[in-house]
Amino acid sequence: MAIYILISVVILITCVLLVLVVLVQNSKGGGLASNFSSSNQFMGVRKTADFLEKSTWTLAIILLVLALFSSFVIPKYQGETKVQESEIQKQINESKTQPIKDFQAPPSQKK
Repeated sequence: MAIYILISVVILITCVLLVLVVLVQNSKGGGLASNFSSSNQFMGVRKTADFLEKSTWTLAIILLVLALFSSFVIPKYQGETKVQESEIQKQINESKTQPIKDFQAPPSQKK
């Protein structure tokens, strides 16, 4: 159960980061890269766009892997079904042991 909660939290963090990275990008290749127009910058315009694209793909792959892994660690609640089965079994057993009371024959059909 703890691993499922941990995976769920990591999935949520990955989703938020993915949304932020996608919102920073411009659909035509500008985005954050277009804001860096000076010539003395640390990363060039092209490198910023490459970084955003690589981070988008990386986060998308991480999200996919975590979603697939979470399907294997989903807790399976069997306690509730056993209780329901035992209640049904109890009713079946009671109906077998109790005689049928107040049984009336169906009315005869005369023409």
